[in-house]
Amino acid sequence: MGSFNTSFEDGFILVGFSDWPQLEPILFVFISIFYSLTLFGNTIIIAVSQLDLRLHTPMYFFLSHLSLLDLCFTTSTVPWLLVNLCGVDRTITCGGCVAQLFIYLALGSTECVLLVVMAFDRYAAVCRPLHYMAIMRPHLCQTLALASWGAGFLNSLIQTGLTVAMPLCGHRLNHFFCEMPVFLKLACANTEGTEAKMFVA
Repeated sequence: MGSFNTSFEDGFILVGFSDWPQLEPILFVFISIFYSLTLFGNTIIIAVSQLDLRLHTPMYFFLSHLSLLDLCFTTSTVPWLLVNLCGVDRTITCGGCVAQLFIYLALGSTECVLLVVMAFDRYAAVCRPLHYMAIMRPHLCQTLALASWGAGFLNSLIQTGLTVAMPLCGHRLNHFFCEMPVFLKLACANTEGTEAKMFVA
């Protein structure tokens, strides 16, 4: 029984799709195409929202942030997945795994908070149409966007810290990237307390 910090200095093995080696080339092509489409589509949304003055509204401001989040979110996992699909070395260092976990959790949390902010924006637009521009001033929109990013990264810091503190038994992650539920399955100790703290966070 060793802790995450000291037991696995050589890192982790990402099992991924290694049980189906015949599918890996097909998955590589399929995922590459959709990853490229994700990058292209979100980049176009951001560019058009910035270049077209008619789209300088709160809705498109938040939509641009959502597109940026989607770009970063997919980029935090898909390139490593593609490397694993075309290579024989499926290891990831401890530092790389913790960084991937932190970034993935931060962006996922930020997206959840940003969707709540976007729902508030739509509520204001539909229920208070005459006061909409007075409510959703540019300063408030920027503050809400920054609060979304800040809350997401703070939540990730808490959850990553809780994950890293767990003692783990084994170094084979039955996944294609470092994700919290996979670490919970590797935990040597009872995880109920940790899971409750993560749920609260």
